[in-house]
Order: sequence, then structure tokens, then C-alpha cells
Amino acid sequence: MPFPVRRWIVGLLAVAVLLVPLPAVALSAGSFPATPPPEHVLDQADVLSRAAIAEIGRQLSTFQDDRIDARLITVKQLDYGLSLDQLGDQLLERWSEPASPASLLLFLIDSQTNATAVVASPALHGQLSADLLRSTARTTMALPIRDGARFRQASIDGIGRVLTVVQGADDPGEPATPEEVAVVSNVPTREQTEASNAFTWVVVLLVVGTIVPMLTWWVFSR
Repeated sequence: MPFPVRRWIVGLLAVAVLLVPLPAVALSAGSFPATPPPEHVLDQADVLSRAAIAEIGRQLSTFQDDRIDARLITVKQLDYGLSLDQLGDQLLERWSEPASPASLLLFLIDSQTNATAVVASPALHGQLSADLLRSTARTTMALPIRDGARFRQASIDGIGRVLTVVQGADDPGEPATPEEVAVVSNVPTREQTEASNAFTWVVVLLVVGTIVPMLTWWVFSR
């Protein structure tokens, strides 16, 4: 094979390899740095804009006033059998520093399954109850994600709710869910159809029962 042709084929193969999308790498706690990274937002799933990352980072930094190291982590694919809560617990253990006065608080989002989780160091359990963390993940954060994949809004709402409690105010509670309005249908139900047919037969029988005797009397009376 001539050298120019061979080089041309090799070039095409290289381009083809670059164009083939690589499968998402499954993540575990070992995929993250051994120590807490300097960034408050780790957008591994790439679902947040730069402006959203900056906004969420500023909100998370507010926790530092209460000696809490708060972080948001998004992932796209987890190792088989690993749940988002388990990943959070493993990161708490991996990033806990005995010498650090700050307690860890992690907000996690899985963009592939739309799962959410909020986990906190044991030192915060007296201040942030398990019910609060579970409710924040399953409602406050989950609802905006299910409603149009609004990851930024889910992060802002979830962080804001927990921050309100940390700052000493009452829990604002779960977000209000819109009531589903029943759609009025012009198509009759099965019960309505059966009732209508029964009424029709009653009318027919009444008419027949009235007309037949009258015709019989008229015929024989002539």
C-alpha cells in the first residue's frame, strides 16, 4: 500500500475514534480527591452553567459562618450497586479531618437517575435532623429536577432550606405541590353508557306496550 494512502487511512481512523462518544465513567468515593477540594461545587455531571456554579458557591460559603463546610456534588453515573446516600457517607468519611473545626455538609445530585441526597457529619445531627435532610432531598431538591431538570433551582432551594435552619429559623418546610385538576371529558363512561342503554330499552318497551294493545283493539273492533 502506498505510503500517502496508508497515512490517509490512519488519519481517518484517528478522526473516527475521536468522534465516537466515550462511555460515562462510573464514580465512587475513590474517584474524588483524598482531601476536600477547594471548590464548593463539583459539577461532575456538567449540568450547571458557570453563573449557576458561582451563585451556588456563594450560597454554600455562607455556611462557613457556622463552621460548616458545605458542598454540592453532581454525578452522572455511579458504580453498580452504589446509592447516592452511600456515596455521600463515604465522602464524609474520606474527607473528614479530625483537626478541622468545620463539619461537612454535602448536597448530592445524580443527573442520570434524578436522585438527590443530603448528608451531614455526625456533629451536625443534633442541629440538622435526619428527617430534615431526607425531606430536603426528596422534595425540596427533587421536585424542580422532576419538573424540567432544573438542577440550579433544585440546588438553590435545597441549600436555602437547610441554611435557614442552621441560622436558627424554623424549617420552611416542603414546597407546595400544585394540585392536579381533573380534565373534564365528553366521552361517556362505561357506567353512563350502560345507564343510557337501559333507559332506551325502557322507553322502547313502554312504547311497544302502549301501541301494540291499541293496534290490536283497533284491528278487532272493525
